[in-house]
Amino acid sequence: MFGPFYSAMSLALESGNVIGLRMMKMMSGGSGSQDEAHLMVTEKVHAMFEAGASLLAGGTASSVVDRYREHVAANAERLSR
Repeated sequence: MFGPFYSAMSLALESGNVIGLRMMKMMSGGSGSQDEAHLMVTEKVHAMFEAGASLLAGGTASSVVDRYREHVAANAERLSR
């Protein structure tokens, strides 16, 4: 019953963490910050197309949110190193 709500709330909290990590990376300056900005935009465009394709193929909103959470978790791990 609370599965989709829990997933959406978790995505919001996890995304906030990644936003903070990305801002710290970008504020550090250098080529790494430009690379991170480019990667951020590229990832968002790819995720949007992936979500659209999933929905067109009959996927649920909950499955899209779960997939976004996978992307966010990967970014959190990468940025935490």
